[in-house]
Amino acid sequence: MNCDHLKVAFAGTPEFAAIALDALLASEHEVVGVLTQPDRPAGRGRKLTPSAVKIRAIDAGVKVLQPVSLKSADALQAVKSLEADVLVVAAYGLILPQAVLDIPALGCLNIHASQLPRWRGAAPIHRAILAGDSETGVCIMQMDAGLDTGDVLLEKRCAIGTDQSVAQLHDRLAQLGAEALLEALPARCRGVLRPVQQSVQGVSYADKLSKAEARLDFRLGAEELHRQVRAFNPWPVAEALLRDKRVRLWQSRRVVGDSANAKAAPGTIVHVGADAIRVRTGDEDIEFLSLQWPGKKAQNAKEFAHGQSLEGDVFTPVTS
Repeated sequence: MNCDHLKVAFAGTPEFAAIALDALLASEHEVVGVLTQPDRPAGRGRKLTPSAVKIRAIDAGVKVLQPVSLKSADALQAVKSLEADVLVVAAYGLILPQAVLDIPALGCLNIHASQLPRWRGAAPIHRAILAGDSETGVCIMQMDAGLDTGDVLLEKRCAIGTDQSVAQLHDRLAQLGAEALLEALPARCRGVLRPVQQSVQGVSYADKLSKAEARLDFRLGAEELHRQVRAFNPWPVAEALLRDKRVRLWQSRRVVGDSANAKAAPGTIVHVGADAIRVRTGDEDIEFLSLQWPGKKAQNAKEFAHGQSLEGDVFTPVTS
């Protein structure tokens, strides 16, 4: 086995995984096949759409497998037929049974976007922002049969900016994950990485997001609302009712130390400025820089408020 020219199978689906696949394709390693989720309906026309990983693989002329499950004998044989030295997994979306984990000589390595054991599970980037974490990172993990419970081979860390959205943090972590993978592959092959067993302390689970979580309640504090806006950009996007219309709130910033509007009811628009719409919360003010009326594109504050007198209007929670 040539540790600088490994035969790599890759399993992933969204753009986060596609960034790592791009790095592999540009490296000295050989991508012998790609596993990705079956095409899904997307857009208003609900047209079957290939994943970001599938598009990259086809463009590179790499064999693509799209099993609905990896538990069948046919799927197992398909993975074996790739004859990979290692299987790299990133945001794939299917559980790998032990029979698949045992196929490659070097096992299966997962790129996970958190500092394990914090935020095991499906939505680690979103949950880190929602929880107010100041730091996160990526782990290259030797996979076992548990949910993100394997030994950590390599970790890279990065700070979470106070105004950073999931979209921005996602891109940073995707690149960091690709860098960590290329560092880990030859080192894992040569046996120079020391597997670190995850602590049983500090375990937390990053459940999938629901649209209901993005409904803002302005009785909450400004910091919590600011986290929600950041965590739900680009999906499902924070929202609230204004003039009985469902308004999406894409970008916000906190206003610290200004108590002039302390008597205003939570949700009240207290000022419409050139670059922001200021709203009272349960403790302080928050400003929205990018908002979206139903049926329109996201707009800056000035465009959103154009032709309307919004001061004194009140944002209320979406209830259905």
